[in-house]
Amino acid sequence: MTSSSLLSTKPIPPAERLIFALDVPNPVTARELVATLGDAVCFYKIGLELFMAGGYFELIEWLRTRGKKVFVDLKFFDVPETVRSAVRQLQPYGATFTTVHGNDAILRAAVAAAQETGGDLGILAVTALTSLDQADLTDLGFACDPKTLVLSRARRALEIGCRGVISSGLEAADLRESLGEKLLIITPGIRPVLNRPADDQKRTLDVEDAFLNGADYIVVGRPIRQAADPRIAAAAIQERIARLF
Repeated sequence: MTSSSLLSTKPIPPAERLIFALDVPNPVTARELVATLGDAVCFYKIGLELFMAGGYFELIEWLRTRGKKVFVDLKFFDVPETVRSAVRQLQPYGATFTTVHGNDAILRAAVAAAQETGGDLGILAVTALTSLDQADLTDLGFACDPKTLVLSRARRALEIGCRGVISSGLEAADLRESLGEKLLIITPGIRPVLNRPADDQKRTLDVEDAFLNGADYIVVGRPIRQAADPRIAAAAIQERIARLF
């Protein structure tokens, strides 16, 4: 059930509410795609594929010099002190967000590192990946439904001091109604087409529904990247967002 009352009221420029998942095999392709997208996208998520390709931090700096915002999606998951050190190393690059996956101690270490260096890096807690459905969670040993798991993790993330959470749009409304406007909700798995292609995302939502459910940002990858004209596809999503905000 969606409601306009759940629409984000945070002072985020509408154009920044679209985060493009720059999931490509190498930095050369990444730069070419950024050039193609031009001013249709101003916020980029870069993840493990590019990290393993080399030149990851140079790409962050390249994006920042072009006025782009960067979301480092590496889902840090290790012993707390290692995560603390990793987040501390990331601080000089000017990323807006980074993801952390793990228990309370790991999240606390990441938040502490972000605060220690005095920067503005926001820690985002991963709740439940949008590639997981109820059967997957059961296989992993979680004796609850996705909404219960996401709400529990989000509540703890807020108490610990995380800037926000990564959550499917299907759970965003429950988060917003339970936790209010304090926590940022970043929603991946957006499929802004009527006939959604079969892929590895199971808990997906459309653009308008995600925002009406309370999302502050949406993350879109393949529907833009695989479009005949990625710039036109991104601009079309931006127009839909502008109509909401």
